[in-house]
Amino acid sequence: MPHQKRSLDNSHPTTESSPSAGGGLPVIQYWVEKTLSPTGLQLWQTLNHKSACLSCAWGTGGQNGGFVNEAGEYLQRCAKSVEAIAAELQPGIKPDFFQTYSLSQLQQLTSQECDRLGRLSYPVILRSGSSHYERISWAEVYQIATRAFSLPPERIASYSSGRSANEAGFLWQLLMRSLGSNNLADCADLCHAPSTVGLKNVFGSGTSMVSLESLKHSDCVVLIGSNAPANHPRLMNELIQLRDRGGKVIIINPQIEIGLVKFGSPAFPIKSFLKGGSDISSLYLQLLPGSDVALFVGLQKSLIEQNLIKTAYLHAYTQNWQAVLDYARNISWDAITSTCGLSQEEITATAYMIGTSERVVFAWAMGITQQANGVDNVFSIANTALITGNAGKLGAGTMPIRGHSNVQGFGSMGVNPNLRAEIKQALSQLLGKPLSETPGYHTRHLIDAAELGKIDTLFCLGGNLYAANPNLQQAQRALSQIETVFYVATKPNLGHFHGLGKYQTLILPVFNRFENPHKTTTESGNNFVRLNDEGKSHLQAPDADLISEIELITEIAQRLHGDAPINWRKLQDTAYIRELIAKTIPGYQKIGEIDQNKQEFVIEGRIFTEPKFPTADGKAQMFVTDLPPLSLPTKAALGMAENQSGIMVILGTGRSYGQHNTVVYRQADKYRGMPHRHCILMNSLDMQKAGFQPQQRVTVRGDAGELPNIEVIPGAIREGVAFMFYPEANVLFTAKIDPQSGTPAYKRVPVWVY
Repeated sequence: MPHQKRSLDNSHPTTESSPSAGGGLPVIQYWVEKTLSPTGLQLWQTLNHKSACLSCAWGTGGQNGGFVNEAGEYLQRCAKSVEAIAAELQPGIKPDFFQTYSLSQLQQLTSQECDRLGRLSYPVILRSGSSHYERISWAEVYQIATRAFSLPPERIASYSSGRSANEAGFLWQLLMRSLGSNNLADCADLCHAPSTVGLKNVFGSGTSMVSLESLKHSDCVVLIGSNAPANHPRLMNELIQLRDRGGKVIIINPQIEIGLVKFGSPAFPIKSFLKGGSDISSLYLQLLPGSDVALFVGLQKSLIEQNLIKTAYLHAYTQNWQAVLDYARNISWDAITSTCGLSQEEITATAYMIGTSERVVFAWAMGITQQANGVDNVFSIANTALITGNAGKLGAGTMPIRGHSNVQGFGSMGVNPNLRAEIKQALSQLLGKPLSETPGYHTRHLIDAAELGKIDTLFCLGGNLYAANPNLQQAQRALSQIETVFYVATKPNLGHFHGLGKYQTLILPVFNRFENPHKTTTESGNNFVRLNDEGKSHLQAPDADLISEIELITEIAQRLHGDAPINWRKLQDTAYIRELIAKTIPGYQKIGEIDQNKQEFVIEGRIFTEPKFPTADGKAQMFVTDLPPLSLPTKAALGMAENQSGIMVILGTGRSYGQHNTVVYRQADKYRGMPHRHCILMNSLDMQKAGFQPQQRVTVRGDAGELPNIEVIPGAIREGVAFMFYPEANVLFTAKIDPQSGTPAYKRVPVWVY
């Protein structure tokens, strides 16, 4: 039964002392707990199902089996997989649930409580003026959808996440473009869009140039703005093996994550449990949030001074390299160190470690991309890789670490506002007409347009558009201006109860990846395409009434278009969809044969082991990156009186160790010593300046709102910086937006703590 939010008791004890290494015994304990649960057998059957992991984009699963990666290595599942699968194996929501609980009651639930309501198993609708969702037939769903998608194309929009397969993504963007709409916002707009934009401009390809096989040849990994132990635990196995072969790992992160110092992987049990884990970081740099360009320009300057640049490589394989070197050479060390907060000695030692390594991989996550200058951050990393000759050779290159399991696949399928020219031409031929040239909305533009009343129909294929956005007040207002909102999902989330449409909101239940009645494919963050077997749901009629996303989309399309210009119902055959993908998506030709030969594959034209790039002239294009002008607002700008005591800090928001995207599986974060979701992690020196004691309750104020009753937790984070959990902290701020990618700066949010 749902229960009301409770105010936290000021005497709430903290958790026991944080573990001395990431991973380790807590992971094993969690596996044992889930194995011994009533769904333990089902859980293990699903873990072994031949389908890609539901969690991150590292890509485990597929035809080699649930525990085997593309390199054929076993034991490649993690606690994230278990969390995600266990949540999907919950019983279906009871037939009388929505009659029993009102919207106002459901709006009191936390993210974890929403998720634990169980599986969505029948379609429901909330009509304007009603206090309850009510069950609805699929026939009425299609009637509403037909009307909603018959509106002018500029007033129709969608938002998607990587929970779906390639086939659903391709089919959805095909339907939207057949209607004349390019409004295909995606969760990637809120995370890795700067990676795509930046890498596309530099190398002509917007994904990782490093395969898993290539990574195994590296002797140095620079990991920037990533908490891989929590969000990509299987990457840690690669870092452990790299250290074992004498390689180095450089960590760049304002916060010391214990798993990036030492990590205990179940794949290496002797090290994990007899030796207390494996050493990860060779060097750990705690820079100021948002100052990554300054650090990388500093690394370039030091590489020049230490005569560690590859001039012949730059001459042969790059453009504009001289301007990049001149900028780094001429900028002062004072400007660099005062911006990034690191000393010249630290930067020099790091540059030497990079410059004297043979094969360096530069990897990053949202600490780089969720900044007001995210694309420039990517440019500066790529520049550093190029001046050391670490792009276009085995064991080296740039490697963005994608989050959601098939978010990159959706981008490949064309689920974005701006199509590549060759895809546009192919889709025009398929649809028998030119595609609309009207620019589409990315996610932040979509929210702004909706707030202005420019959107009438919104279709959300997975995801949590409401909670994923900064400034939750604006997100709620924007969604409330949309006439009809469709949510396609497997479980309830906060958006279903707060992101409500003006006239009607529908929640449409679908099968998850391992339940689909047809084969599907997904794409890993390292450009490997997996084939997912068919499955069967534990949710059965008469109580359950689910369908696949493929059936849902094709039925809507058939009702809108009939058999023209293509036979939409024929597209319920996913093998036929894969034939169309092979003909329209560059690098995906092999998907047309995957049903016959069962051969999973690396996408063509993305992994570079030679310095030949798919740019106009075959060379990497380098860009000068100016140091960012970083400043803090005044108290008045945050609505605070000048005499108000407290302290200004730079807040970074992020996920806990028991969380996937906006879905919270566990309240406490043992690894950071944070006992619940309403904490702020601070440096002890900042606490002393402000007069705070550990476990004291404070109020955190941003430019969009404030959160009271927040518990102060001392942690290993650099002075002047703090950390809170996403999405709860999203209510605080109106994020700055990177103008080149549209991605919000979740990782640099000035707040006043008092």
